[in-house]
Amino acid sequence: MEVFVGIDVSKDRLDVGVVPGNEIRSFRNGEEGMKDLTDFMKSVAPELIVLEATGGIERLAISVLAAGGFPVVAINPRQSRDFAKATGRLAKTDSIDALVLANFGKSIRPEVRPLKGEELQLLGDLNSRRRQIIGMIVMEKNRLSSSTLQVRNRIAEHIEWLESSLKMVDKDMDEIIRNSPVWKEKMDLLQSFKGVGPVLSKAILSDLPEIGTLNHKQIAALVGVAPFNCDSGRHRGKMKVWGGRAYIRSLLYMGAVAAIKHNSVIKAFYQRLLLAGKKPKLALTACMRKILVILNAMVKSNTPWSPSYAQS
Repeated sequence: MEVFVGIDVSKDRLDVGVVPGNEIRSFRNGEEGMKDLTDFMKSVAPELIVLEATGGIERLAISVLAAGGFPVVAINPRQSRDFAKATGRLAKTDSIDALVLANFGKSIRPEVRPLKGEELQLLGDLNSRRRQIIGMIVMEKNRLSSSTLQVRNRIAEHIEWLESSLKMVDKDMDEIIRNSPVWKEKMDLLQSFKGVGPVLSKAILSDLPEIGTLNHKQIAALVGVAPFNCDSGRHRGKMKVWGGRAYIRSLLYMGAVAAIKHNSVIKAFYQRLLLAGKKPKLALTACMRKILVILNAMVKSNTPWSPSYAQS
């Protein structure tokens, strides 16, 4: 009989649900609780272990379970919540969520993917910190205009400190990439495309490690630039893009804006869509998808950008 396990992760505790049987167990979320967790997993021999990606507090459990040879996968919390609603589970507690995750694994069977290595995890953490610092800088700058002189001086000092911290994070990311020949080669490859700069290329390396391993439809859907149908009966709705990795998509938007100005292939593609009657926003989204597909093909074939190569 196949056994599926769901783990609801909180800061201090891991609630473990097992199906079939609907058994619930709890363990401490820390080094001292990991041995008990792995011993329990050995006793039930699960076919699949499902957790939610909850901002980093699930990493210890995932790394320990993966190191122990258990099939473990982290899913988007939205998926588990939608699954719970679809199956009529409207109540929400830690034990209920653990069983929902176990049943999600049994019904959906999400694919187990290789975990990020230590260096890639560090690069991802630094990139996350970079986003946080930029967000704080924007908020502080927005406060400047409505503050008194004395408070404004304090805010200016804080902005200066944040910008210094941002430079240090960028320096650390550059050092990690520079010390890895493979990443350095990938970054140079990505930046050979006009429209892709250091910020977008670093984000792709850290937050889109699947690039070059998927086909054009899969990579577009993963980032959230693939159009999906919205039809019902005789109604034919507009195709829309949604979901995916929002941070990559936001940087890809800026890359597309730059490429429309400086990349002859993307510029011609954008103008052709406008002449065909497409709205500028739709045409820009199509450019984002085209850029992503091109970058994916470049990494897959290890071929730098060339307009003649792209046209052929």
